[in-house]
Amino acid sequence: MKERNHPDEEMLSVTITRGIVRQKALLADGSKKDGSNPDKSSYKLVQPGEIAYNKMRAWQGAIGASALRGIVSPAYVVVHLRSGADMPSYFHHLYRTPQFAREAERWSYGITSDMWSLRPEHFKMIYSPEPPPGEQAAIVRFLEWANVRLQGAIGAKRKVVALLNEQKQAVIHRGVTRGLDLSVPLKPSGIPWLGDIPQHWSLKRFKYVAAINSGQVDPRKAEYRNLLLIAPNHVEGGSGRLLRRQTADEQGADSGKYLARQGQIIYSKIRPNLRKATIAPSDCLCSADMYPIAPIGAELSIDFLLLLLLSQPFTKFAIDTSMRVAMPKVNREALANSLIWYPDRQEQRQVLEHISRESAPLDTAISRLDREIGLLREYRIRLVADVVTGILDVREAASSISDEALLASAEDESNLDNETDVADELVTA
Repeated sequence: MKERNHPDEEMLSVTITRGIVRQKALLADGSKKDGSNPDKSSYKLVQPGEIAYNKMRAWQGAIGASALRGIVSPAYVVVHLRSGADMPSYFHHLYRTPQFAREAERWSYGITSDMWSLRPEHFKMIYSPEPPPGEQAAIVRFLEWANVRLQGAIGAKRKVVALLNEQKQAVIHRGVTRGLDLSVPLKPSGIPWLGDIPQHWSLKRFKYVAAINSGQVDPRKAEYRNLLLIAPNHVEGGSGRLLRRQTADEQGADSGKYLARQGQIIYSKIRPNLRKATIAPSDCLCSADMYPIAPIGAELSIDFLLLLLLSQPFTKFAIDTSMRVAMPKVNREALANSLIWYPDRQEQRQVLEHISRESAPLDTAISRLDREIGLLREYRIRLVADVVTGILDVREAASSISDEALLASAEDESNLDNETDVADELVTA
């Protein structure tokens, strides 16, 4: 399907975790950027019931049946079902299974994984099971009912994780802005976004206590290609935890990157509201959208500086600064001239030990909940795969689901938070 010349239609995006969604929903939280072409005349029209996929990401799950009318990037492929009796919702579930992902990977062509492309003529070569229409309807009915219950359980656990993280942030905030002795006299910092700080703490410009690495390297060179490459979407927001470890070569990196040394902080300069910073686990590379940072001298420990960069006051400064440009970003000069507050090294160590001790039970609870969420997601993936491939016959179970229960499930689904994932790609032209 190549229907074009509908530039005024709503922009849609094909995501890995959610299938086809409105682009404005993907951009709403500021965690994605719009790289689409201002001229939308070549964008492809997608009608409800049609299937669209990202040629470069089909093997990762960027495919789905659309419930919406809109346009997608000309780099995407739009197809429709040949038989009017087939249900798009059934094939939506089928094409998002690990089994289909493996087939999409097998039929994709390219030098590296970041260049693999599933061409339309090869998509047509992939065999798809086609149950009778009545069984397709039963499968879709069962999965709609089951998915809402599983997503509800996941959502409830995510809310608890959010509350525990709020408690942890309160511990950190008090430690890095007041210290441990709440009776010490305070002094005005002169900074609206910071307020008062302990009288004996230092207050200096960032450039006098920390240095930002400059000069980019070519990740394709032999000396760099096997180094770990860290990008903003590899870091968990607010915690400093590194979520993904891949080399520059594994990621197919071909543009300039910064070189970071083991123990340096890697701070994301884009969309600072996401609070993404981590400590380099080894000599590595980082995205040009991040800054490698190291303390100057011995006044400030790397761990305390990381907490300051992730703190609510510093994030407020970073957000306010970033909003002065079209793309939310903290530039090098603004960061160098920002103010950093801190006690002496002994008190820094005491504060860090206190935060670690108070956060330990919270971290344990969060880790347990994260594991439970992971297991529920794995169960959901396996359930969908078993049902759409006929391993699990749900016709009888589907027939026992009342219309009222299905309607209640639909209402519950509209109130659930959408899941997001680091794997969801940016919106590109």
